[in-house]
Amino acid sequence: MKTHIYTIFTVLLFALYGCSIPRSVLNPIRDTPSQYRGLAAVDTNSIGNLPIKEFFANQDIRNIIDSAILRNIDLQIAIKNIEAANLSLKRAKMGNIPQLNLQVTANSSRPSDNSLNGLSTSQFLKTTHIEDYNAGLALSWEADIWGKISKQKEAAYAGYLQTAEAKKAVQTRLVTTVATSFYRLLLLDAQLDIAKKNLTLSDNTLKMVRQQFQAGQVTSLAVQQTEAQQLKASQLIPQITQEINIQENVLSELLGKYPTTVERVKTLEALEIPERLAVGVPATMLAIRPDVKSFELGLRVANAKVGVANASLYPSLTISASAGLNSFTASNWFNIPASLFGVVGAGITQPIFNRRVLKTEFELAKVEREKSVLSFRQAVIGAVAEVANEQSKLENLKKEYTIAQTRINTLRLAVKNADLLFKSGMANYLEVITAQANLLQGELDLASLKTAQLNSSVELYRALGGGWN
Repeated sequence: MKTHIYTIFTVLLFALYGCSIPRSVLNPIRDTPSQYRGLAAVDTNSIGNLPIKEFFANQDIRNIIDSAILRNIDLQIAIKNIEAANLSLKRAKMGNIPQLNLQVTANSSRPSDNSLNGLSTSQFLKTTHIEDYNAGLALSWEADIWGKISKQKEAAYAGYLQTAEAKKAVQTRLVTTVATSFYRLLLLDAQLDIAKKNLTLSDNTLKMVRQQFQAGQVTSLAVQQTEAQQLKASQLIPQITQEINIQENVLSELLGKYPTTVERVKTLEALEIPERLAVGVPATMLAIRPDVKSFELGLRVANAKVGVANASLYPSLTISASAGLNSFTASNWFNIPASLFGVVGAGITQPIFNRRVLKTEFELAKVEREKSVLSFRQAVIGAVAEVANEQSKLENLKKEYTIAQTRINTLRLAVKNADLLFKSGMANYLEVITAQANLLQGELDLASLKTAQLNSSVELYRALGGGWN
C-alpha cells in the first residue's frame, strides 16, 4: 500500500513540475542614450551624487533644509510607510514556515436515550454521557512547488525597497520645494529693497517737480503725474510685505511648524550662481534617481505577482501531522503510552470550478505587469528629458541674465542723465518718470532672473537624482 501511495505522489509531482513559470520581464531601458541632448562633451561626474550639504553653499538654506527633513509631515508619513512595508516583508518571510498549533479540548456530550448513540453508550459504557479529552500538536506545511510563496516574498521585498525609494523621492521633492521657496523669499526681500529705493528716488523727483511748479516752470499736471508715480512706488511696499508674510508661512508649513518668521542672514544679491554644474551621463542619473528606481521596483513587484497568480492555477501540496494524548476519561488522559496518538497525511488540492477565476486573475496580473513596463519606460524617458530641459533652461537663463545686467547699467545711467537734464531744463518730467519706471522694472526683472537661475540649478540637482543623501 505504501509503495502505491509513493508511486502516485511521484507521478503527480513530476507532472506538476512540468508546468512552466512565466519568465521575468526584460529591462525596458536598454536603449538609453549615452548623453543628454545639446551636450557635446560629457563629464562622467554628476552633481546628483553630491550630498545636500555640499551642493548648497549657503548655511541659511542648509539649516532650513535640515529642519524640514526632521519635521516635515509628508516625509514622516513616508518613513512610516517604510516601517509598514518592513513589517509586511517580515510577514511574507514567514509564509513558508510550517504552522504548528497546540490544541487542548475537553468535551462532554449526552446523546438521546432513544438514539443509536444513546443506546450504545448505555449498553457498552454503562453511562448516559460521553467524555472526550484531547491534547496535541497539529502541524501543517504547504510545499512551495511552483514558487508561489517565494514570489510572494519577492513581491514583498521589492515593495519594501520601492517604499524606501518613494521616501527618497519625497525628500528630494521636499528639498527642492524648500530651496525654491527660500529663494523666492529672498527675491521678495530684494524686491522690497528695490521698491524702497525707487520710492526714495520718486520722493526726490516729486520734490523737484513741486519746486519747479512753485517757480512756474511746470504745470500742475506735471505735479499730479509725478505724485501718481510716487504713489505707485509706495503701493508696491505693502504688496511685497504681504507676499513676504505669506511666503514665510509657506516655508513654516514645509518645516512642520506654525506660521513664524524665517531667519535669513544673506540677501539674494550675496548668493552666488553656480558657474558650471556637471550632469554626467543618463545611466548615472537613472541609477540614483529615486522615482525612476521606484518605477523599476514597481515592475519587479508586478512581475512577482504574475508568478503568484500563475502558481495559483496549479495544485498545492500540503503535508500535515498531528500527535498528542487522547482519552474518553479524565483519569487516564495522561496515561502514557496508552493515550498517545499520531496522524500523518499529505494532500494535493487542484482548483476546478474556480480555475476560470484564477485564470482571469493571472491574465489581469500580466496586463498590470505590461502597464508597469510602460510606466517604467515613461519615467526613464521623462527623467532624461527633464535633465535636458533644466540644463538648456539654465544655460539660456545665464545668457538672459548677462543681457539684463547690461540693460540695468544702461537704465541707471539713463536715470542719472534724466535727473541732470531735468534740473538743467533740457528734459521734461515725463522723461524722468519713464526712466525711473524702466529702472524699477529692470531691477525687478534682474532679481527674478537671478532667482530663476538658482531655482533651475536646484531643479537640475533634483532631476539628476540629488537631494536624498
